[in-house]
Amino acid sequence: MNMLIIELGDGVQYESHPEIAVKGAWTTGELKRELKKIRKMGIEPIPKLNFSTGHKAWLGPYQRMISSDTYYTVCKNLIEEVIHLFDSPRFFHLGMDEETAGHQTTHENVVVRQGNLWWHDFYYMVDVVEKQNVRSWIWSDFAWHHPEDFFAKMPKSVLQSNWYYGSQFDNFDNPINETYVKLYDQLEAHGYDQVPAGSNHSNNVNFGKTVEYCTDVIAPDRLKGFLQTIWRPTLPACFKRHCEAIDQVGSVIQSLKNV
Repeated sequence: MNMLIIELGDGVQYESHPEIAVKGAWTTGELKRELKKIRKMGIEPIPKLNFSTGHKAWLGPYQRMISSDTYYTVCKNLIEEVIHLFDSPRFFHLGMDEETAGHQTTHENVVVRQGNLWWHDFYYMVDVVEKQNVRSWIWSDFAWHHPEDFFAKMPKSVLQSNWYYGSQFDNFDNPINETYVKLYDQLEAHGYDQVPAGSNHSNNVNFGKTVEYCTDVIAPDRLKGFLQTIWRPTLPACFKRHCEAIDQVGSVIQSLKNV
């Protein structure tokens, strides 16, 4: 393991927008000290701010201003500040997953961009990132539902992480799982760089199977690594699940060494 994606959200007291921070959020000084510790352990920290409207709560008052001039200014300020805090990281994860009404059924404020507006806002974020000489990184699930649009408009400069957390990688018993898995093949066919994402969210076999499947279908020069996700908070009650996820990565690394 050599990289850590850090979901910052409202957990930092940003100098540009301190009004976003929740109680107990780290100061920027605390964050920088932790980043220094991470680097000393040989791990590369990468920032993530999720600009999907399905994950907008962290923006505080600005979650009700999506696609406004104020929203664009706030997003630009935050991206630029975070890039500075991370000392110009190689990548910036912009999220952009699960922007559907179905993922917001419990939200009082439901916002879904579609068509040209989704692309306009996405291109805006990418432009802000790339002007800082950093590479954008996103979740790829927009392509599950809009494959033609995605492959016609998605820049090759954007690093892709398709994600699938099930245990079936062939002999599918439903077409949804097949759509999720086969996106790895489609991204490869269209020449995108990928970091496939597995997880121990649903079972203990997905990460290993993700590595096995994707190393077969993605060319080595476009396979930039693998991402293990846990989707549990970093709290004592979830410590065991985090350790299990790390152990799964270690097991895969060891198995590859033995090949």
